[in-house]
Formats: sequence, C-alpha cells, structure tokens
Amino acid sequence: MMEAAYILFEANGSGEFAFGCVTGQIFGAGDGNHAAFSWQGNDEMDEAQGDGWVEIQPDGSIGGQICFHGGDETDFIARRWTSSTACMTQ
Repeated sequence: MMEAAYILFEANGSGEFAFGCVTGQIFGAGDGNHAAFSWQGNDEMDEAQGDGWVEIQPDGSIGGQICFHGGDETDFIARRWTSSTACMTQ
C-alpha cells in the first residue's frame, strides 16, 4: 500500500521521505538554503539507497532530486503541509 508523498528534515540533518512505493531514511547536512543527503530505504520492498539534494525556493517550497545508486533519479517540489482538516465523530 502506498502512503501520501512527503519529505521531512530534522534540525540534526536526519529525516525521512516516501513517494510511490519508495521509502527512505535521510542522512545529510545543510548549508543555509541548501542540503545534500544520502539515504537508505526500500523500493517496492527491495533494499535501495542513493543520494539527493534540496534547495529552498523563493515561495517557501523546496525543490530537489532523489537519486538511486546505479539507477533512476526523480525531481520533486514539496510544499509545507498546512492541513486544517480534523476528524469529527457524531
């Protein structure tokens, strides 16, 4: 089962992401508005790893790329999630 796509960065340089059937743990370092990282995780339940980078855009979104070692790469744009949806039970 696939979950909603997201990327999360912690202040200490760690983080995680998911998109499609790919999930990964991020290990990286930032410098101002840029960060480079390596990652380890799974692609359709097979072990996968690679690297990537992100850059904060003028509108506050981040743009970047996630690369698979020996394989594909994917560009992305991520925006801060500001959901105000709440579950209500009656």
